[in-house]
Amino acid sequence: MSFESLGLEAELLRAVREQGYTEPTSIQKQAIPVILEGRDIMAGAQTGTGKTAGFTLPLLQRLGETRPADGGRPVRALVLAPTRELAAQVGESVETYGRHLPFRAAVIFGGVNINPQINKLRRGVDVVIATPGRLLDHVQRGTLDLSQVEILVLDEADRMLDMGFIHDIRRILKLLPGREDRQSLLFSATFSKEIRQLAKQYLDRPEHVEAAPRNSTVDLIDQLAYPVDKHRKREMLSHLIGSGYWQQVLVFTRTKHGANRLTRQLAADGLSAAAIHGNKSQAARTRALSEFKKGDIRVLVATDIAARGLDIDQLPHVVNFELPNVPEDYVHRIGRTGRAGKEGTAISLVSPDESKLLKDIERVIRREIPQQVLEGYAVTTRGQQESARNNSRHARPRKQQAERPRRRSRNAARKPNAKPGFSSLADRMFSD
Repeated sequence: MSFESLGLEAELLRAVREQGYTEPTSIQKQAIPVILEGRDIMAGAQTGTGKTAGFTLPLLQRLGETRPADGGRPVRALVLAPTRELAAQVGESVETYGRHLPFRAAVIFGGVNINPQINKLRRGVDVVIATPGRLLDHVQRGTLDLSQVEILVLDEADRMLDMGFIHDIRRILKLLPGREDRQSLLFSATFSKEIRQLAKQYLDRPEHVEAAPRNSTVDLIDQLAYPVDKHRKREMLSHLIGSGYWQQVLVFTRTKHGANRLTRQLAADGLSAAAIHGNKSQAARTRALSEFKKGDIRVLVATDIAARGLDIDQLPHVVNFELPNVPEDYVHRIGRTGRAGKEGTAISLVSPDESKLLKDIERVIRREIPQQVLEGYAVTTRGQQESARNNSRHARPRKQQAERPRRRSRNAARKPNAKPGFSSLADRMFSD
């Protein structure tokens, strides 16, 4: 099947050819015809499957089929994304495929000066790509009107819910025309009960399409787990990178502090490395990603949320320095490699205390990850004992932490001047 057979207009086909694409991916073959018919869609698609073009191309064509009644330039398409990086990636896709069309787009996210965004919105745009928090900032300022949105896209909906954006999403959807008066496109790597409830409430008889079985991992990714003592993980990682002559490696840690610490340790080992996470400014994250893509940086260390939306062509290696606490995050992590038909390798460094996490991941992806003992790095009795002590220490504080908030609540009730807690949109956007 060719892109021509999907019913796309000549201007879009020209842009596709200029990018060097000749054959649509599985999700594109399924999603594009449905979207062009004007129907709502629930699409199961992991990162790296071509899903962004899968909704960008038909979205642009649909906008070209109608014109605003008043002849003005209202926002007619809204794409919601969980992170700044993913919003920027979608914005690049709209710009790339819409280069021969007369549409304007604005990418809106936090962590940067809001004034240039306001100025762009005032000049008029057809498509807005945004993170939920900054979008609501603009709505509250009166710089954005969503009452004429014709097409809504929820990209990586599962991640938006994981990040706690459900209330923001509901607020935004109430600002749009009703579901019968707009087209809604929901893309998600996984379909939880919450995702299905959201779709039932806000989508109108959606068509279900899926690029791969849910929670599956891409077949082109070679997955391997190395058992190793926790205190020797950094040493093993440096050895793998050096001995394997890996030139481009994306490494995942669970926390921001862990990412910073590992970056410093790798630099001390003579490996050029940079970290990206929620505490980094947008400029710092953009610079680190640019240097990584150009090859100036050999290792990019990232947290799960910061890595969402990273678009790196032909990334050969992904390393789980620490296994994720949520098994589905493993699918998202390793989906950074093995993209668009290219082969990739996903390595997991597994300490004894992570054995349960590994089993949970294998249960979710429905396959066993091969394990290989690397010579000189076999798990020792000391490593097993350290893991047991760590698990024991971690078990006790949880009970204490669960009790403290109740004591604070009682104390706060006695103090009339006690300041209430708060949770800002920005806190949720940039937390890991």
